[in-house]
Amino acid sequence: MPPVTPPPTPTDFWLDQLPFGGGERRDTPAGPVIRRGDPVVQRPAVRMRGALYRHALSVGVPSRVKVDLNRSCSSFEAVAGLDDLGAGGGPVVFSVEGGDGRTLWRSQRIGPWDRPVPVRADLAGQTSIRLVVTPAPGSWSLIDVADWADARFTCA
Repeated sequence: MPPVTPPPTPTDFWLDQLPFGGGERRDTPAGPVIRRGDPVVQRPAVRMRGALYRHALSVGVPSRVKVDLNRSCSSFEAVAGLDDLGAGGGPVVFSVEGGDGRTLWRSQRIGPWDRPVPVRADLAGQTSIRLVVTPAPGSWSLIDVADWADARFTCA
């Protein structure tokens, strides 16, 4: 009986440490890559409702950040909320969309007075995702800053 090859050990890729891709790049990276597009800031730490969170990607509201997975990934996990640095203009909605356009995870309305919420999206079969933040229906956003904190992809 031939030896059985064990499955690859899962690897975590932190959102704040991903490279930026797109443009003229011809080689395929070994892991997820943030596509150039909406302005983002990769931050080692953020504060939401006074609590400190690590591994954060901060975005303006509204935003759509595309991430090419470039390998088989099983999940995306994070904590989503409004940054303490924002102006607090109004509630927002966070969502994770698959490359096929399906919504993989969606929050309720989150306002500057609300605690951040845990995010877990199953990525089976996805080759890319979009991290989306929009003003909640009936609200507005002046200079809100939204955070995807403690954010990581688990991939094979």
